[in-house]
Amino acid sequence: MSSLENKITAPTPVQGAPEASGELADLLSLMARLRADCPWDKKQSNHSLIPYAIEEAYELGEAIQSDDDEDIKGELGDVLLQVVFHCQMYAEQGRLDMSDVITTLQEKLIRRHPHVFEAETLKDEAAVEERWDEIKMEEQKARAARGKPQRRLDNTKAGSALMQAQDVQKQASKLGFDWEGVSGAFDKLDEEIAELKSELTDKSNIEIKANIREIEKELGDCMFALVNVARKLNLDAETATLTCVHKFKSRFGYIEDQLAAAGKRLEDSDINEMDALWEAAKQHERI
Repeated sequence: MSSLENKITAPTPVQGAPEASGELADLLSLMARLRADCPWDKKQSNHSLIPYAIEEAYELGEAIQSDDDEDIKGELGDVLLQVVFHCQMYAEQGRLDMSDVITTLQEKLIRRHPHVFEAETLKDEAAVEERWDEIKMEEQKARAARGKPQRRLDNTKAGSALMQAQDVQKQASKLGFDWEGVSGAFDKLDEEIAELKSELTDKSNIEIKANIREIEKELGDCMFALVNVARKLNLDAETATLTCVHKFKSRFGYIEDQLAAAGKRLEDSDINEMDALWEAAKQHERI
């Protein structure tokens, strides 16, 4: 029986100086104590924490890219903190608690894996994804029956612009709105880049500034088209971009380290010296 059918009560705050036990119950009590005694934690709301949840998810992605176990533990903990923090506040409101969240997750995982927990057999990963989508459609119908109708593309993933772009393209493709191969996506990318260039070619800074909203739209079209190329190549646009960011930071760090070894700061260098060190960083990666 879900605790939603009973009166929701927030966890009891831990008393005294707590220890790091590794137990979920102790973590919940610690969070309750912070909500009771920490001025910053007291002040937060579920809405005020939204930016932190997004930020922590991205920082976890960066930690995974770095492949450092200590960073990964820390960032996984920060993501868990967001779950615990939200559960504490909703429990204070008498709406739901951690048990409800875990139960709902368990029910969803069991419901969406009939090939694991029931007699249903799926031969490969593609079949699993297809069945997963079918189950999600059934869940959407149940939501509609509760007065929450949705259009077909309303159920795309939340996330960064790149993640949403790739998922909305994927969903549209399943409905037949797509090119057959990557060449169509490349043609569209070329078309969008040409349109962006036409907004910028032979324009003064004043003209560009006056038309910045149209330029923004054209730039968005280019990025959306490039995401389409990634999707057609079965690559994840978000991962590809994060990999590039990680590579850029690593190479720029190399520049900074080399300058420091020579007794110089970044501010003491110029673009020519930094370009040469950038090329050296690329060679260093190949070693």
